[in-house]
Amino acid sequence: MASSTLHVELHTFQTPDSEYMPKGQGLWVSAKRYTSEESVKNKGGLTVLFTHCNGSHKEQWDIVIEKLFRLQQTKAEPYRIREAWSFDRQNHGDAAVLNAQALFRRKDTVSLYEWALALSSFVQSPLLQGHRLVPIGHSAGATAWMLTTQHFKSPPYVSLFLVESTINKKEIFERELEERMQYMDFIVNMTLNRKYQWDSKEKAFEYFRKRIPWSMWDERAIRLLVDYGLHDSPDYRRGVTLKGTREQEAASYPDTKPHQESALYLSQVCKVIPVHLVWGERIEFMPEYLRDSLSDTSDGMNVASVSYVKDAGHMVVQEKPDSFAEAISVKLDTISPSSLPSSGIGAKL
Repeated sequence: MASSTLHVELHTFQTPDSEYMPKGQGLWVSAKRYTSEESVKNKGGLTVLFTHCNGSHKEQWDIVIEKLFRLQQTKAEPYRIREAWSFDRQNHGDAAVLNAQALFRRKDTVSLYEWALALSSFVQSPLLQGHRLVPIGHSAGATAWMLTTQHFKSPPYVSLFLVESTINKKEIFERELEERMQYMDFIVNMTLNRKYQWDSKEKAFEYFRKRIPWSMWDERAIRLLVDYGLHDSPDYRRGVTLKGTREQEAASYPDTKPHQESALYLSQVCKVIPVHLVWGERIEFMPEYLRDSLSDTSDGMNVASVSYVKDAGHMVVQEKPDSFAEAISVKLDTISPSSLPSSGIGAKL
């Protein structure tokens, strides 16, 4: 759905060797690169990196990316978009299709540590050498970016955006354990029992647009879900199905350790680069006490800003993509035009 004025390339790369898979068999990540004829000439512009929430896919960002290119294109060169990238988690979207057999054999889900490892390796690749990087992560995607900071001596980013972040402090999670586990069980059960097959993509579109939560989305976001989140079923008689399995998505929610560990990193990272929190105005997935804890200056959470998108909830990217892009644009304009990426890699902060 990206604008015809944007050039879109599909890329794939392999997760580096790790404890999660046998040597040389790291899971694949699929990504898209967005540029325009003019943007590639601007070597001093911003390269924006997008990661999605659980249950979504890299194309959820298409509307936002197109809007950001338009909003920034008339500004001074340091604030324009040089290029944008969006990434599928290894068990979501196109990556889920590429890794289907490997995921079936290993029987577990893809940890956010595994996604962060892949993202870190990509950030260090020649494709992004010398770029002024701005990661923007939605929900679990925000945690993934925060985890990447531990692969470098200092974060190689000029700013970082955490959108409806699920990062949370362990002590607060444990204090509210009963409530959080009840909500977790609800989300897992809802995911496992969700419809996952339709006769056609048009039938799926009609299904989503009439049912909560999708009926609350911008209709363009529903179309992106249908066009990029579904594919032909292996059994052609069954029409179309989700690219990522319900079981993989459901298993991702109880994996709370990465979110809690990331809270420790946030207090360190926000001392080094501007970190912006963006919330939907409507409180849903993250209660107010968890939201507030991420900007608690008495606990070292000295974030650069906290923004709220009107009439949106946890799925702010899908519900209000234009308003969300406008909120991001305002903060992109605050990045120092002289800020340069860090070249340090290896040691932790």
